[in-house]
Amino acid sequence: MKQSLQVLKRKLLKVALTTERFNMTLGVIGTKLGMTQIYDEAGLCIPVTVVAVAKAVVTQVKTTETDGYNAIQVGVIPAKEKHLTKAQIGHFKKNNLENFRHLQEFRVDDASKYEVGQTISLEVLDNVQKVDVTGRSIGKGFQGTVKRHNFSRGPMGHGSKNHREPGSIGAGTTPSRVVKGKRMAGNMGNEKVTVTKLTVAKVIADKNLLLIKGAIPGPEGKLVTIKPARTKWN
Repeated sequence: MKQSLQVLKRKLLKVALTTERFNMTLGVIGTKLGMTQIYDEAGLCIPVTVVAVAKAVVTQVKTTETDGYNAIQVGVIPAKEKHLTKAQIGHFKKNNLENFRHLQEFRVDDASKYEVGQTISLEVLDNVQKVDVTGRSIGKGFQGTVKRHNFSRGPMGHGSKNHREPGSIGAGTTPSRVVKGKRMAGNMGNEKVTVTKLTVAKVIADKNLLLIKGAIPGPEGKLVTIKPARTKWN
């Protein structure tokens, strides 16, 4: 019994440390431009996604004393006042900053290292080989069970009345309801997705471009968040 409790404590501690490392990681925000290919020193062709890293300006510093946690709020993509709410406009004027369309928070260990107006650049990814990329997946609209959940179709013969039907969704009198989590037709895509442990193929610092091996979530022209990989990799 004591050994099982010790094992459980170790697992909980491991999860807590992993979560803490994930929350306290500063990253960059960029725009997905599209995919291309490059060649490495061995002459191998590598498919990469090109991300234009935007200039991120610290718009607010949050501390444990004032907000209950340490974090910095950054703004990217300049915006006109007509595209913002009065609350957002007042937030920027209070700190004598230009208007930004997108605001996002990053948890940090020590918020005192940052100040309002400071610029966050590609330097935060120096010597980083693996990254986690978070974005919003491409929306597919309302889709059926075959495409959305990879269901098998029915017979395609002329007499079959079940070609792409979802099938039974539960029993009758017992339990007299559809159980929660039942896989059915519905909206597909347009969800927050994180792809982990992607390799940084190349960094073009003078053009603020980041080349990441493989595909990343979201359509071209949308924002993605890039952080150093939070899990161990080999």
